[in-house]
Amino acid sequence: MIRQISFAGYSPIGDLTAVSICVVMACLIFFSYTQKTHSFRVFISLIVLIAAAAITNVITYTAAVNGGHIKLANGLRCAFHTLLYMVFVHYVIYIISVTRVEWPEKGVYIAAALGMFALLTALEAYFVQRDGGLSIGPDGAITYRGRNFFLYGYLGFVALNILLLVRVRNRLFRRVMLGFYSSMAVSFLMLALQQLSRQNSYTVVTFLYPVIAMFYVMHSTPYDALIGAIDSSALGNLVRYAYERKKGFVFMSLYLHQFNEEGKDFPEALQAAIRRFTSDFFRGAVLFQADKGHEMLLIPVKRNPDYEDRIRSILHAFQHEYAKFQYDYKIVIGESVEEISRKNEYVSLVRHIHRFMPENTVHRVTAKDVERFNSYEVLVKELESIHNTADLNDPRVLVYFQPVLNIKTRKYDSAEALMRLRMPDGTLEYPDRFIPLAEENGFIHTMTEIILHKTCKEIKKLLDAGYHFARVSVNVSALELKDDRFCQDIIDIIAQCGVPDDMIAIELTESRSDDDFILMKNKISELREQGIKIYLDDFGTGYSNMERIMALPFDIIKFDRSLVQASGSSERSEKLVEGLAGMFSELQYSVLYEGVESESDEKLCSEMYASYLQGYRYSRPIPAEKLAEYFEK
Repeated sequence: MIRQISFAGYSPIGDLTAVSICVVMACLIFFSYTQKTHSFRVFISLIVLIAAAAITNVITYTAAVNGGHIKLANGLRCAFHTLLYMVFVHYVIYIISVTRVEWPEKGVYIAAALGMFALLTALEAYFVQRDGGLSIGPDGAITYRGRNFFLYGYLGFVALNILLLVRVRNRLFRRVMLGFYSSMAVSFLMLALQQLSRQNSYTVVTFLYPVIAMFYVMHSTPYDALIGAIDSSALGNLVRYAYERKKGFVFMSLYLHQFNEEGKDFPEALQAAIRRFTSDFFRGAVLFQADKGHEMLLIPVKRNPDYEDRIRSILHAFQHEYAKFQYDYKIVIGESVEEISRKNEYVSLVRHIHRFMPENTVHRVTAKDVERFNSYEVLVKELESIHNTADLNDPRVLVYFQPVLNIKTRKYDSAEALMRLRMPDGTLEYPDRFIPLAEENGFIHTMTEIILHKTCKEIKKLLDAGYHFARVSVNVSALELKDDRFCQDIIDIIAQCGVPDDMIAIELTESRSDDDFILMKNKISELREQGIKIYLDDFGTGYSNMERIMALPFDIIKFDRSLVQASGSSERSEKLVEGLAGMFSELQYSVLYEGVESESDEKLCSEMYASYLQGYRYSRPIPAEKLAEYFEK
């Protein structure tokens, strides 16, 4: 088959436009935050392939028309079509990556795309080799000998991509799907108009439209395509927009703690439920991902004047879904508050409320919640100031001590260091209020360093004054163990204060995950090599894994106050606690009972293998200067 190839309808402007758009997108990616996911890497490959195809097409035109290099033009024309076929292959890989299609279905689509790519590339090369491809006739006209498979290949790949999009339509948020379909429709329309007008300058540009849709929907605004949630940074922008224009909204927050970890994604059925809730119950609502396992829905009041009825409907539907999934949840619902909107702190407000909510409950935000949150914000700012100042003698951090009675000697020979925080107005804040905030905001290690430093200074004073005692314990957050310098920081502070290592004990609560367990074991071993004692704090509260506890080299097990209370109220509980304490004692662990408040508590604990007792029966937490009253010289 011989047909004349007309370059009169070609202009490099279309391909140069495609290259320039690719360069602009590359610049935007470079100067903005993007998550380096597999789909993002495929997206980058698409930009490179499209730019390469456009440049190849321009060189093909130049070689054939202006230079008469027909052999080179034939090779470049094959390379141009090969690059465009590869773009189609990457479309398939991108859709599979975004929608997380699993094997073996994933393999079927990739094999089909690669098979079509190999077949079309081979056929084009074969027919160019057999029939000659492009050639210049006696009259100077450029003709093409052979079959043109590109159009068939284009239609074949389009059909494959449409088939894949239809197959995964239930995995994608509706608006994301519409964005992809719209971009493909514009591409088809552009290509058809080009053919009707005998143009061929914008072929590569038509491949760009779906890529632009990917960039806008998936990467420039980080959409979770599976549930339709936008990144939390966009939440701040929408709140700011509503506040500036005085537009009221309602927010609904869903928190599932089981998924509040990296690598823990919502199951597919749960993703479908969230997509349905987002689109079916409210008009104009936008879903945001505040954190892993934490979604927030913003609902415009103007478009949903009956939002109370709609909230009741969605909660009813949620309970139906909960009966199927049985994941622990916390739901917070509230109306926009001028003060919170101005500070753009809805996520912080909800997280604050979560601290006081039991699992599997729904909470409506009240004025009291906002007031309490504001007081916590003041506390956070004070903690931030302490952290940034990093003064180990910071006067705002106070150390109190609670003496511990040694059952064998009936003397006080140790104590627990407890932290207090003096606020600017002179009031004292207690650990139950500020320790969780310090942990959440990354200030906890600084607080520990300060309290350890002040404790060591007090120990040094007592030792220099001739007092005799065994040790003083300091509480440490398990989060601190993830810091590579944790052990060295502890060791350095003790050494700087001139205190023997065995005069300090570190209190830790039990880890839950396997990774945290291994980390804790290594850190404990490193500290014990220095002579530092290790306590297991709060035994009997929440989660306890006896196998892990036995594998950790603790020196003292601190039984929580709740076990003391349970033992005093039930003979069965008493036998259980006594059995645990006896087991620890036989394994050479010392047992310390916390929360001993009465003579009966003391008698009970003494009969349950107690080595040490601590509680209000002996002393409330006292200022540092009074600790000497409990120790002997």
